[in-house]
Amino acid sequence: MLFGIKNAPAHFQRMVDTIFQEELLEGWMVKCNSGKQELLALGHKVSAFSLVIDQNKVAEVLQKPVPKNIKEIPSFLGFSNYYRKHIKTLAHITSSLYKLCSKDVVFEITKERRNSYERIRYELTNAPCLILPYFELPFKLYIDAACSKGLGEALHQSQIVDGEPREGVICHISRQLKDSDTKYGATQTEFLCLVCDPGKLNYYLKGAVF
Repeated sequence: MLFGIKNAPAHFQRMVDTIFQEELLEGWMVKCNSGKQELLALGHKVSAFSLVIDQNKVAEVLQKPVPKNIKEIPSFLGFSNYYRKHIKTLAHITSSLYKLCSKDVVFEITKERRNSYERIRYELTNAPCLILPYFELPFKLYIDAACSKGLGEALHQSQIVDGEPREGVICHISRQLKDSDTKYGATQTEFLCLVCDPGKLNYYLKGAVF
């Protein structure tokens, strides 16, 4: 092996893929779907025009009670973060729960944290249907700079549906404010939102009209 044992895992995987190439291809064909209007994939219901949260996945989480210890918090936050594109200002909503994950913080489900937990559950069950982008059309970028909570953005696009123009959501993005960010006023925070976060939207906005 070139460059020593460090590359052993990659060489082994390549060898296995080569030996079982025919079997792997047959396995992929089993997973193929044809002639369907929509299908379930990675916790989403996917169609040619939209992306919707699979409510069967959400139902499993809704059946669980309010977290009773610190170990249950990261699991719940990780699940909600997986669907962050569907939830407006998710970082604002989860800020009080994330504080429980910090060191030297006593575990306590306060009224604020319980409200955050219930709000996330509500947002997951009532999340909007995301539309898939058409890169030939212009985008609309909305920003929400809540000085005390965080930054939020929503990428929209107007598309023709049934002969009429309709504006839909492509994705939501949000993050909490850093300690240095809290020193800015409302105007500066909005500029911060424009300067920092659109990098996460480069896939959509680079070279596009918005």
